[in-house]
Amino acid sequence: MKYITRTDLVIITKNSGYLMIGIGLMCLIPLIFDLIYFEFDITSFIIPGLISILLGIFCLKFFSDEVNKKMRLKHGMMISAFAWLWASLIGGFVFTLSTHIPIIDGVFESMSALTGTGITMFMDVEILPHSILFFRALEQWVGGLGVVVMVIGVLTKPGSVSSKLYHSEARDERIKPSIKATIEKTIEIYSIYTVAGIILYLLAGMPVFDSVCNTFTIISTGGMSIKNANMGFYHNDVIYMISIVLMILGATSFLVHYKVIKTRGKSLLQDLQFQIIIAVIAIVTLLLYFVSNIVPIELLFTVVSAITTTGASVAMPQTMAGWPSFVIVCLMCLMITGGSNGSTVGAIKLVRMITYFKGIYRHIREILSPGGRVVPIKLHGRPLPEKAISQAGNYITLYMMFIMFTWTLFCLFGYDPFKSLFAAMSLQGNNGLELGIINYTLDPILKIVSMFDMWTGRLEIYPVLITLRAIFEIVKR
Repeated sequence: MKYITRTDLVIITKNSGYLMIGIGLMCLIPLIFDLIYFEFDITSFIIPGLISILLGIFCLKFFSDEVNKKMRLKHGMMISAFAWLWASLIGGFVFTLSTHIPIIDGVFESMSALTGTGITMFMDVEILPHSILFFRALEQWVGGLGVVVMVIGVLTKPGSVSSKLYHSEARDERIKPSIKATIEKTIEIYSIYTVAGIILYLLAGMPVFDSVCNTFTIISTGGMSIKNANMGFYHNDVIYMISIVLMILGATSFLVHYKVIKTRGKSLLQDLQFQIIIAVIAIVTLLLYFVSNIVPIELLFTVVSAITTTGASVAMPQTMAGWPSFVIVCLMCLMITGGSNGSTVGAIKLVRMITYFKGIYRHIREILSPGGRVVPIKLHGRPLPEKAISQAGNYITLYMMFIMFTWTLFCLFGYDPFKSLFAAMSLQGNNGLELGIINYTLDPILKIVSMFDMWTGRLEIYPVLITLRAIFEIVKR
């Protein structure tokens, strides 16, 4: 049986055209800052941008009359997987042309920014051109909502194509009846918080350029800073608190944000995932405060950064590496968990963790109950289907297998086992907190594996596996 036919490939190629055009346009936006700061590095952005735009137009025009078959979820997932990879390659080309770093480092940088991981290959980011610093921030901002979500929100029309592409990025929440309207409202909310963040940073005394870039990276829970010391550069508790609020907002479901005004804030306070995030932040911060000598604001900032998978920090990686092992282990647990479903965060996400543990609790109750009794479980007041429990368990298992593979590989190359495990969790969860072992000196094999982890982590694994299975079938023929 053929799972992938010529028609499937035509559908994928044609609809990828929209995404390639959107990615190309994204590369041209930093030219504004290139001209403002008289850097005149126009070709580094125009060449990759035009390549992507022209190829996108070709895909749309050449295959426009050949697609009659309706798009299915498998097409959406493969298009999504390709879009993130293509965006990383084009972005990597920009970095290589502008800064002359090796192409593998450029693609790593781009993948790290787009997926919201935030680990950099640059030794000194403060010497980079303003246009490149903004481009990294823009990639994080776009990647926060999703490359596919952003593009279909701007370029495509309502319909089944928008729906399938939306679901392909592991999103199922709806703010409005239609997917197109949902995406537009999500982008509107995201933009409002972005403007608010910029204004708050300005009021706290941060320069304009820094305010824009830092808001882009924090609200998207990306965390890739424009300073070598990350947010610790500013030595300002007000800026730290603004960042903490933005990280929590970014880690909260957009559906909850949408309902805030209508419910006068009740939707936020009554949301189970938001309640858990706040409770965990409070409990873990207090616990770690009593077992360590870490400065309280640094501790709170790092805990929030870990659970929201932002990766921003006020302590340098070398400083964090010297923290007590218990603190690091607690941070790893937060990094695995992540924030709310339907937000900008990575990792497993709270809704899966809740579903998984509810399934375990139900199984225990069924064993203790009289024979034949079925114990119902609910989430948000609704019955939780067996399929949801099974899917949560399968995903968590697969997620941990990816971490184990990466951890083993880092150990094989001679890295400290404890730091290697932290790095593997950070990469797979698109977190970005780091203990000092992932940098430009990393072996090329580990860089490729790290990029694969970031790619699969952002797309929640299945779209990438489906794409690889399709490629295998095509090659096998």
